[in-house]
Amino acid sequence: MEAAGPAAILSFIAAAFINWTVAMALGELACAHPAAGSFGVYGDLYLNDFAGFIARAGYWLGLALAIGAEMIAAATYMAAWFPGVRPFVWVLVFAGLLLFLNLRNVGSYGRVEFWLSMIKLATIIAFIVLGGFLLASGRIAAQYTSQGGFFPKGHWAPILALTYAIYSFGGVEMVAVTTGESRSVKETPRAVWLTFATLTFVYLGAMAILLGVMPWNHAGVSESPFVTTFRSARIPRAPDIMNFVVLTAALSGANATIYVASRMLFSLARTGWAPSILGKLNHEGSPRYAVFLSSSGILFALALVLWAPQNAFRYTLGAAFTGMILSWIVSLAAHVRFRRRISREELAALPLRSPLGWWGSLIGFLMVVIALVQTWLSPRANLWSGLGCIAVLTGSYFIVRRQKET
Repeated sequence: MEAAGPAAILSFIAAAFINWTVAMALGELACAHPAAGSFGVYGDLYLNDFAGFIARAGYWLGLALAIGAEMIAAATYMAAWFPGVRPFVWVLVFAGLLLFLNLRNVGSYGRVEFWLSMIKLATIIAFIVLGGFLLASGRIAAQYTSQGGFFPKGHWAPILALTYAIYSFGGVEMVAVTTGESRSVKETPRAVWLTFATLTFVYLGAMAILLGVMPWNHAGVSESPFVTTFRSARIPRAPDIMNFVVLTAALSGANATIYVASRMLFSLARTGWAPSILGKLNHEGSPRYAVFLSSSGILFALALVLWAPQNAFRYTLGAAFTGMILSWIVSLAAHVRFRRRISREELAALPLRSPLGWWGSLIGFLMVVIALVQTWLSPRANLWSGLGCIAVLTGSYFIVRRQKET
């Protein structure tokens, strides 16, 4: 909202399209290779080993850093209730809580995550419905053009906000990956479309309502826009309620990210692309060492909240985006190669086919690259973190490949 004003809606529309191309590409690949366990496998099959490795390892690195971003967000929300407490204290408290949950059996994790996710989803849907009613009834004047027009930051501003929009949709690719291990490939189309439609409704709908009921230049990173919106609507105690909800959303995101990241690292270890110790389980059935290493992004978050508290969330987001987006780039490129190889008969037999074909993935690929370059250039610190991320992944690949060959 700060980067593009009301035109951020266009950023989310573009992000929804990009995520659609990613979901369709991975959905097709999952149907063609239902036994594949990760999008890195598609890089192996249709590109090369290096592409497959950076897709897996880059995604894990992005997840690890994303955990730190969620911790910073949670600390920001706690500041509304306890302004005198330093942010790093909350990062440490929540880190201990999440590590405790993820070191226990998967049942404990699942129960906690279910309720955290339900609170988040139910509240966002209620927010969209309530905000839509307030706008439609005229109780709140629409703010889409009230503060400098629809493009207060210029017509190119939506590109600057594209990074944040794409990051919001992060995770849509996981449903296409996990359905590759489902009992029947016929379940894949429904799962992919349902997940994409749900995420689009939630994120695009929430952003459209936010920008309608609240002046874009009243939004900031010191308070959740959801809280600010309910404060503007003058609903009694709503700010405290929404602050609790966005806090649970941040903790839910961090909890799920630790789980997924640790399991991906566990999978890398079991296939020889990571140290074997990361493939060991504790007595609860949790990959203890993979959980600890996947939580390393919390240390990065601690460093930022101590030495760069004003820009901590932005810097962490930029670094996490680089790691996550590498998996999308590899997946879209692999799908283009897949479409060029597959016969018409084989394509017709798939239960899920991308309506845009290979050129849809090509367009998505180009848009993702543009978003990545823009992320690196603003702020410039993201350029060095992004290049550092790629350098680490490249070096790790050659080290691991040499060890596998010996």
